[in-house]
Amino acid sequence: RVRIPLPVSNILWEHCIRLANRTLVEGYANVKKCSNEGRALMQLDFQQFLMKLEKLTDIRPIPDKEFVETYIKAYYLTENDMECWIKEHREYSTKQLTNLVNICLGTYINKKARQKLLAAIDDIDRPKR
Repeated sequence: RVRIPLPVSNILWEHCIRLANRTLVEGYANVKKCSNEGRALMQLDFQQFLMKLEKLTDIRPIPDKEFVETYIKAYYLTENDMECWIKEHREYSTKQLTNLVNICLGTYINKKARQKLLAAIDDIDRPKR
């Protein structure tokens, strides 16, 4: 057995937590269909994850906690709010943003409005290319 010094342990935990949170968002971005109940379950599952995590480690604040919470909350945005949100949150991938538009608003907005939001995502992505 090899003892891991606390600072090293904390760094390992931080990286694991960050990776787990990023994986959660990526998983949510792969959802093909989502009801209001499903969105509520996403929040509940994440809260359970945080509670268990807080028992396992003393790292505070939880790395990338806001990254996940913000993405889940975006599912509740209206069409107009979503456009502003997309422009403000460049930390999410094109795929993650596109899923929000298609899954969250896809059934509530018309094709023209969806195309406008997808164009906003594409405009954000252009400078990266």
